[in-house]
Amino acid sequence: MNLASGANPENSAVERSEDQRADVHHSDDQRADASSLAPFVVPVSSESFPPGESPVALAVPPDPAWNGWDVVRLIVITILSLFIGVFAALFIARWKVYPYMPLGEVARIPLVVVAGQSVAYLLILAYMYVLVTRERRRPDFLAAIHWNWPSHMAGYVVLGFALSIGLQALAHFLPIPKELPIDDFFRTPAEAWALGILSITLAPLMEELFFRGFLYPVLARRLGLPIAVFFTALGFAALHGAQLQFSWGPVLVIFLVGVVLTMVRAKTNSVAAGVLIHMAYNGTITVAMFAATDGFRHLEKLNQ
Repeated sequence: MNLASGANPENSAVERSEDQRADVHHSDDQRADASSLAPFVVPVSSESFPPGESPVALAVPPDPAWNGWDVVRLIVITILSLFIGVFAALFIARWKVYPYMPLGEVARIPLVVVAGQSVAYLLILAYMYVLVTRERRRPDFLAAIHWNWPSHMAGYVVLGFALSIGLQALAHFLPIPKELPIDDFFRTPAEAWALGILSITLAPLMEELFFRGFLYPVLARRLGLPIAVFFTALGFAALHGAQLQFSWGPVLVIFLVGVVLTMVRAKTNSVAAGVLIHMAYNGTITVAMFAATDGFRHLEKLNQ
C-alpha cells in the first residue's frame, strides 16, 4: 500500500460513501421532477443528450403528437371508410331487405345511408385510436387528444341549447331555401328517428374528435389561434355544405357554430366540452322537430 501521497484510507472511504449517498439523492430528485411530467416523459438513453442538456426537458414530446400529414392521412382514411361503410350497408340492404329493388333506388334510402355512415364512424374512430396509441406511441388516447371532462358539464349543455336557439333565430333573417338535400332524411318517421339519434350521438362525437381534437391543434401550432379558429370552422361548415345545398345562409349558421366550438376548445383545452355543446345543439333542433311534427308522425309540417 502506497501512503506517499499522505491520504488517509479511512477518510477516503467515508468521502466515497458520502458521494454515493449524494448521487442517490440527486437521482431521486431527478425522478421526482420527471414524474411531474407524466405521462409525457418517454424513456430515452442518457447517451443521446448533448453535454449540458437536461434529459427531463428533452424528453417532453411535441403536442399534438401528430402532424399535418397525419391529418391528411386521416382525411383519406375517413373518405375510404365512408365508401366502405355506405357500400357495405347498401349491398347488405339489397341482399337481405330489398332483394327486388334496383340498387340505385336502395342507395337513395336514408336508413341505408345512416347505417353506412355509422359503420364508417366506428372505423374512423378505430383508426384514430391506432394513430395516437400505436403510431405516435401515446398510450393514453384521451389525454393525447385533450378530452378533459369539464368540471361543470351542465353549463356546456345549457350553452349548446342557447347557441341553438340563438342561431335558429338568426336563420330567420337569412335566405334559407325551403327545400334542402337534408330534408330527404325526414320522409318517414323511421328515417327521422335514425337521423335524430345519429345527430346527437356518433355524429357530434366524431366531428369534434376530428375538427377540435386532431385538426385544430395542428393549425394552432402552425398558424396561430385566430387563423386556426377560422379554418377549423370553415372546414366544419364545408363538411355540411352538401347537405345544405351550399346555400350561404345555412352554411353561415354552421360556420358560426364551428367558430364557437373551436373557441371553446381553445379556451377550455377540452374536446369533451365541445362534444357536450355539439350534442346539446343538435339535440335542441331534434327535440324541436319532434315536437313540431307530433313525434315525427306528421313530417309534412316541416315544409309548412
